Amino acid sequence: MATDNSNRVGLVISSTDSIRVYLSGASNDATLSDELRQTSSDLLLRSEIPYASLRALWMASDPSTRPDLTRLFSGTHFVFSSPKPREKSEELKARLKKLQDLAERKEYQELVKDIAPKKDVEEPFSSYKDQLGFGLHVVVTMFSGYLLGYAAFRALFNHSPTMNAAGGILGLVGAMLVETLLFIIRSSNADVNKTRKFSQKPRSSFSTSRIKKTQ
Repeated sequence: MATDNSNRVGLVISSTDSIRVYLSGASNDATLSDELRQTSSDLLLRSEIPYASLRALWMASDPSTRPDLTRLFSGTHFVFSSPKPREKSEELKARLKKLQDLAERKEYQELVKDIAPKKDVEEPFSSYKDQLGFGLHVVVTMFSGYLLGYAAFRALFNHSPTMNAAGGILGLVGAMLVETLLFIIRSSNADVNKTRKFSQKPRSSFSTSRIKKTQ
């Protein structure tokens, strides 16, 4: 009967026939105390024996009847316990699961990169640089419209400050409307181009597969 690894203390050796014969005799040896005889009986049923307990029995036995240590330990070997596996924390398990999912997703994308349609990344104002450039363009356009309206009304109404300001505001609003119209036109063209690209991809793939079949 094997012992539990968690109960091993100190050096442990395997039981052999010579050791079992000695333990059987020690369990009935009247010269030993009751405690040592009980220890002998307990060790007799075990396949792995603590060296300290066996040596204590041997030291207490009669020198004239006990076997030689070399003969007693002949054929035995040391028994080493394996360390308990280290348990992973819940946080580590979740992180490993996330990394595994990312690796599987990346592997899947690598497999279908030639089949799946590519994502269009060219979106209006997709970057900070585009947003800043568009904002500056709008400001310059509105300022130019204001100056143009101001100059036009100044020439028409004999340098009237009120009419000049009204003309500048009218030019500013007109420039804003023109810029808005141009923005709508650009967005519509981008959507149309995107739709055309999407509709052309299935056709091209279908035609390619059809050519392969005919070959």
